[in-house]
Amino acid sequence: MGDILKHITEKLKNVTEANFEGANIVVYTDNEKIFKEGEPKIKELVGELKKRIELRADPKILPGQEKTKEEIKRIVPEEAEITNIIFDSHRSIVVVEAKKPGMVIGKQGSILEQIKTATLWTPQVQRSPAIKSKITENIREVLYSNSGYRRKFLNDIGKKIYKEWNPEKVEEWVRLTFLGSARQVGRSCLLLQTPNSKVLIDCGIDVAAQGKDKFPYLDVPEFDIRELDAIVISHAHLDHVGLLPYLYKMGYNGPTYMTYPTMDLAALTSLDFIGVAYKQASTPLFSSKDIKEMVKHTICLNFNEVTDIAPDIRITMYNSGHALGSAMVHFNIGNGLHNFLYTADYKYTRTRLLDPAVTNFPRIESVLTEATYGARSDILPPRIESEEKILEIIKKTIDRGGKVLIPELGLGRAQETMLIIEDAISSGKLSKIPVYIDGMIWDINAIHTAYPDFLSTQVRSSIFQDKNPFVSEVFSRVGSPHERRDVIEGGPCVVLATSGMLVGGASVEYLKEFAVNEKNSLVFVCYQGVGSLGRQIQEGISETKMMVNGREETVAINLEVQTVAGLSAHAGRNEIMSFFNNMRPKAKRIMLNHGEVSKCLDLASALYKTQRVETNVPRVLETLRLR
Repeated sequence: MGDILKHITEKLKNVTEANFEGANIVVYTDNEKIFKEGEPKIKELVGELKKRIELRADPKILPGQEKTKEEIKRIVPEEAEITNIIFDSHRSIVVVEAKKPGMVIGKQGSILEQIKTATLWTPQVQRSPAIKSKITENIREVLYSNSGYRRKFLNDIGKKIYKEWNPEKVEEWVRLTFLGSARQVGRSCLLLQTPNSKVLIDCGIDVAAQGKDKFPYLDVPEFDIRELDAIVISHAHLDHVGLLPYLYKMGYNGPTYMTYPTMDLAALTSLDFIGVAYKQASTPLFSSKDIKEMVKHTICLNFNEVTDIAPDIRITMYNSGHALGSAMVHFNIGNGLHNFLYTADYKYTRTRLLDPAVTNFPRIESVLTEATYGARSDILPPRIESEEKILEIIKKTIDRGGKVLIPELGLGRAQETMLIIEDAISSGKLSKIPVYIDGMIWDINAIHTAYPDFLSTQVRSSIFQDKNPFVSEVFSRVGSPHERRDVIEGGPCVVLATSGMLVGGASVEYLKEFAVNEKNSLVFVCYQGVGSLGRQIQEGISETKMMVNGREETVAINLEVQTVAGLSAHAGRNEIMSFFNNMRPKAKRIMLNHGEVSKCLDLASALYKTQRVETNVPRVLETLRLR
């Protein structure tokens, strides 16, 4: 580790400091000429060391912030619509937020280069959300107000990553322990171990379970929070990230790796989790302070960006097509010793919102795949049929004077439904009817507008052309109990509300009111977990007990109940089989989790026959040796 920094400082002149930012290396110089003309030398070092190296100006030669702001506004065209300029003075970075970031970047980065040359600050660009997002603003504020801490934290991470490691000195093995999500949907949590490193992969909860079954098994000998080198999060659904702030509450102070949208969404869903706990008169597992700690310790990655996270582990995140920012994670362990792909949740077909999951990877020996819809009966119908079905249900319900309730996962599923309805109304397939959005869906929409590069080509193009479907006049936001009451007492309409499994949130409030009326409809478009109220209604219960005005009452389920399976954000059985048929290179071993027992076993048998490789369906607390 020390040799790398020493080598760099010897090769470059006038270096005041060289340190790490995670797996990357940053060199500071107080010589303006070297800063402006030193890129060729930096590229030479990158080629030699195969590490990301960045040259920045030493803070002591930087011009003042007000002068820099004026210069940036002079250089950047007004059409870019700059909304904010933020300074990370500890790292010599200036962040320019704009509605049209491409105009801040310029052709082949020409505008950025002008800013860098004129101000000596290193510019970074972020898109301003088309919908004002308090959560995004707060997250950025947490990062920049703690920039001094972040600089030291990232440097310490780099030191750990580059500490000496000699594969010849130890017996090489790789083990994977299932702390949750084995033979069940929920509480995804895996522990990846080598002789040198321990990495936790996802740390979620089972929102439909009760008691200890809600959480991963963290009280086992293999798991010691003090020994973790890193945490890797695939996406922001609660069954994958719900317990992460709690780990920081319990003393974890290491890095968590995820994509940029996942960081914003994880903070939002965690805050919502606290709010739901208070509404249910229970004590939250963690506080907003713990969420801030999570944000402070997050290292964000783009898709296809390779980074070291431990001395012997390197990861790359790939689009999984499941939700905004959701990733499949490829682990290169021991410099090629073993290559492991964690698919997490994925969708292997193009949806309105996202492009399909990636199937081309570097070397792969083992894969862990989800099996949510893994049974041979889980052949999802074509999406066009599913879209037509949901539009037909809406038409019939509205025509008979009823209301439609669609319980949604706020992340991903709700946005997909919005795109279907918006397109149907705009094209005249549906008459213009009131469509209400309740719960945290609106805030999640705002985060989608901040990261259009992670969305499908079509939606991205619409946002860039100022035809943002998420801010369409088709939708009305419900922002208070009074507005919710107006919707309940009003005429025929469609309501999209969280939570998707009817285990809390706004959807439950609407169900209390809509359930008794036969003219109304309840449409399930996402997976209903075992034990959830949604699953019970889906399976045909005629009544249920619910809290109404502070008292427990029996509520009759008289409304029409429909399930539209083809709109799921998970891969159906046919998609999973196609994914493995098209995956390159072929895996030598396939493990299955994130599915009910029968579905996992059924899919494992089919994959064994078609792929002719070893398949495993581990149990919770089971450890598999990958190598």
